[in-house]
Amino acid sequence: MDIYTVSLLTALIFSAALLYSAVGHGGGSGYLAAMAFCAISPAIMKPTALTLNILVATIATIRYYRAGCFSWELFIWFALGAVPFAFLGGKMTLPDHTYKIIVGLVLLYAAFRLVFKPNTQNPAAILQPPSIPWMIGIGVLIGLLSGLTGVGGGIFLSPLILLMGWGSTRAVSGVSALFILVNSIAGLLGKISSLNDLPPALPYWMAAAAIGGWIGTTYGVKQLNINILQKILGVVLVIAGLKMMWI
Repeated sequence: MDIYTVSLLTALIFSAALLYSAVGHGGGSGYLAAMAFCAISPAIMKPTALTLNILVATIATIRYYRAGCFSWELFIWFALGAVPFAFLGGKMTLPDHTYKIIVGLVLLYAAFRLVFKPNTQNPAAILQPPSIPWMIGIGVLIGLLSGLTGVGGGIFLSPLILLMGWGSTRAVSGVSALFILVNSIAGLLGKISSLNDLPPALPYWMAAAAIGGWIGTTYGVKQLNINILQKILGVVLVIAGLKMMWI
């Protein structure tokens, strides 16, 4: 991998970590988009995205939890269904063409969620979470997709919680961060041998992700508005998703 590609990916990973962590996400779909732009092999993409997810989601979990942005009631049952299936998805290796199509669709979905975010709710209108079997079942589906692709699953879980009124906007960031963390660990453990495919440039990318994650969570904890930047990222994800599916 030449120095230009390493430098470009470092900048893109920093940007993805900053923007995603501001809403409690680990940035998995952003890292996949960056690597898709640079035509990185799928064998490298999945473990790299999960590793960066673990780092940024750890930072986000600690900072949002300390700020009181969390709900154990929301987290525990979704995670119970997700973690074993994230492990199972991590063990599975899809053909390159199939992987690219699935990841491309995930990136397009992520772009849609960033550009068309659900409206924040009136706290008085928050409904109770769904039944425990529903939460476990939803967790199973998200966990399997997380392990298969290398995303942590927050891009699916947090908008679902907000759209259905299952939890407050304030709690969602922390719940998503820890959900992404445990799924990413499970997905990586599912195929521990994939660590052999991690690129030599990973330490640079981890440093960039850590700095971006710290800055992003600083904005997120303060509830500052970064909608314009997230919409720009959404456009980038659309381009990367289409590139992933057709190249």
